[in-house]
Amino acid sequence: FFLALLFNAVILLLFGIDPIEAYSVMVKGSLGNSYALTETLVKAIPLMLAGLAVSLAFRMKLWNIGAEGQLYMGAFAASGIALSMGELSAWLLLPLMLLMGFVAGGLWALIPAALRAYWNVNETITTLMLNYVAIFWVDSLVFGSWKDPQSLGFPLSPRFSANACLPTIGDTRVHMGLLLALLIAVIFYFLLQYTRWGYEVKVVGESHSSARYAGINVAKNILLVMLISGGIAGIAGMIEVSGITHRLQQDISPGYGFTAIIVAWLGRLNPLAIIMVAFLFGALLVGGFGLQIYGISFSIVLMLQGAVLFFLLAGEIFIKYRLQPLGKEM
Repeated sequence: FFLALLFNAVILLLFGIDPIEAYSVMVKGSLGNSYALTETLVKAIPLMLAGLAVSLAFRMKLWNIGAEGQLYMGAFAASGIALSMGELSAWLLLPLMLLMGFVAGGLWALIPAALRAYWNVNETITTLMLNYVAIFWVDSLVFGSWKDPQSLGFPLSPRFSANACLPTIGDTRVHMGLLLALLIAVIFYFLLQYTRWGYEVKVVGESHSSARYAGINVAKNILLVMLISGGIAGIAGMIEVSGITHRLQQDISPGYGFTAIIVAWLGRLNPLAIIMVAFLFGALLVGGFGLQIYGISFSIVLMLQGAVLFFLLAGEIFIKYRLQPLGKEM
């Protein structure tokens, strides 16, 4: 992470920008006061959920690159419930939206999971391509049949009823999705560390042959892990429309599903560490908005994210291998 900061500092200098000043603006904009801190938490919540989602699949060496699309499908399903059943009590409506968000995201992930489990189709490609199907499906709704006649032409659905909106903490925009993300992280930690299923996930990830020899149903675990992974990403979509936008709209995610990949790896696939890393990346996003006030492009934040991923993956070489001088040939 330090090398990524250093790399971006060089790029900033090439564009005539003082990197120390730029980074200071980002820190103040994301952590400098109570409002900035709460906005950082708002951005961190979907990153927490999406990061937890992909980390589960990654633990089994299933490369779920489709969290973005699964998030969109979860947002779509939850919005459908909110728009059609908005008169229900919040005690019924919110759990139903949560359930449908999980189901939609999970089913969307089951498509590449089944292709991988039964026909050995590369899930990296299928999950990646399904992102665009989901995004354009949501676009077709907000530009078409779900478009609010009173939106002045903007691609927005009608606003949800108050019963379909997640409660917030105090007078901030931080909503109950934060508690849900923390709960899921704790559950994941104990499931993966202290249960038989967590052990099976690890064994399948290390070797399908060893897993089958040990009597583990590989196909079943692939389907189950991808179902849960996609479902948690779908919940991220549900909490975004219910907790923040209060309607379905175009570009409901600024790339949370893709950033979640960096979050998961930087957290070393540890659910509790992912929570902290997601907060860090939430600060990067909010700090990036602060840069724009000073006339500095938000692209710097995107560059920093890319640099973090690059140096993280490059660092894997030094974790798995070491440099050793060759001895003289005999």
